[in-house]
Amino acid sequence: MGKAERNRRQSAQEKIAAQRAATRRAERRRQGLIAGGSVIVVIVIVVAFVLVKTLGKSSGTAADPAAGTTLAASVVHNVTAVPASALDAVGTGSTYKGAVQKITGGTPLTSGGKPEVVYVGAEYCPYCAAERWAISIALSRFGTFSGLHGIHSAPSPEVYPSTPTLTFYKSTYSSKYLVFSATEQQTVNHTALQSLTSLDNQLMGKYDVPPYVPSSQYDGSFPFVDFGNKYVIDGASYSPQVLAGATWSQVAAALNNPSSPIAKGVDGAANLITAAICKTTSNQPANVCTSAGVTAATGAL
Repeated sequence: MGKAERNRRQSAQEKIAAQRAATRRAERRRQGLIAGGSVIVVIVIVVAFVLVKTLGKSSGTAADPAAGTTLAASVVHNVTAVPASALDAVGTGSTYKGAVQKITGGTPLTSGGKPEVVYVGAEYCPYCAAERWAISIALSRFGTFSGLHGIHSAPSPEVYPSTPTLTFYKSTYSSKYLVFSATEQQTVNHTALQSLTSLDNQLMGKYDVPPYVPSSQYDGSFPFVDFGNKYVIDGASYSPQVLAGATWSQVAAALNNPSSPIAKGVDGAANLITAAICKTTSNQPANVCTSAGVTAATGAL
């Protein structure tokens, strides 16, 4: 590994370390609040139980909150059909240098004869929140999503509270170029949602550990994305701060404006992710993999 590559990887890892340290601090604050408010929680539970018993007879089956909110068709369209011209104009935008790391010596990861992309995250996680926008844009250039819903990451005192995002929970994806496997391990409230698969554990045990993360204290952190065992993302590719205070509609609309901070972060990350996927699909489809934005991002891998 050359000096320039070591410096680039170190820069990305330092940002990831700062992200995860902030998350750990927020988690400690959250646990303190939980302990201090335990009596109140008990009272609330009792009241809620009474209300449920009272109203349950007339209520239907409750919606699954982890599946999120149904998004307007215009929002889904703006996310899954970002114009190539906007992506080309952004290039790598405001993404972190070295955000996507090359895997050395990895055995190609495939499913059904297609390269496989594996995502592991959690709904409470603000860095996953940021990355999902970019992943959705990039994957939509190779196939089709259905069932994407809107959620927010965990509220204050978490870092980057209530970041608007999408969830992959209960969504589906189809592509003739690749297979996408997603696991959302926990809900916004930190309760269990989906169990890690054996493949998730295997990949994270290899590529969510040093030297791909700064030190062993960050082993197994989210988000984690493996691109066919050729490239990996451990952490967000850009700052979730650019999404602060925005609605789903505002984020989706901003993706078409290359000069907006949101587009520079999200679209830039989408180009990096697209470039990594193209390395697994033998640069297919050609019109996507040879576009100006992806070509610029390929040089940053």
